[in-house]
Amino acid sequence: MIRIDIVGLSDIHGDTKIIKKIGPEISQAHAVLLVGDITHFGKEKEAAKVIDAVAKFNPRILAIPGNCDYPEVSGYLAERGVSLEGRRMIIDGVGFFGVGGSLPCPGITPNEISEKQFASELEATYSRLPMGMATVLVCHQPPHDTKADTIISGEHVGSKSVRQFIRDRQPLLCFTGHTHEGRGIDTIGLCQVINPGPLREGQYAWAMLGETVLGQTVMACEIRKV
Repeated sequence: MIRIDIVGLSDIHGDTKIIKKIGPEISQAHAVLLVGDITHFGKEKEAAKVIDAVAKFNPRILAIPGNCDYPEVSGYLAERGVSLEGRRMIIDGVGFFGVGGSLPCPGITPNEISEKQFASELEATYSRLPMGMATVLVCHQPPHDTKADTIISGEHVGSKSVRQFIRDRQPLLCFTGHTHEGRGIDTIGLCQVINPGPLREGQYAWAMLGETVLGQTVMACEIRKV
């Protein structure tokens, strides 16, 4: 059986201490996903610190910027060859693709896009994948009306466009973040949506994909804590 282990790190905000603590697990992953807010309002230098910290344990990094990452972070990720924003990567027959940024926030942040942009960027990237391929979505902005997009007041602040895309296209997994209080695992159809919360609180996402007679499927998906 082909097995793919994935580690998802969200909302790192430039704090690399936990990365060292989970280094052994990172080193065993087939892919390490950085799910936005890699820096805390940082640019290339701050992004390099995080990428280098992860690369010490595993070079198989796929990353998207968050709303707290300046546009220079997107350029740096592309330069390092780890950007998943607007791109797709195929690993053992599974297509990984992503979109960064967030919807407009109450306070202005440097990387915000509209619902319309989310819809168009997701479809444009997805269209580059082979038809019928099992996929994994990496999206900093969580889909609307899930455990992953709930803030402390109980309000859902996720993207309706992201939710609609997931409902229509049914990726196996959606790794997300952004809403620090929205940690949890939920489902939209057959897709499992996982927001582990900010890494600095010692939590991260882990999933295992396996191949059955029907193709790749999610064998396990959980939030782990240091």
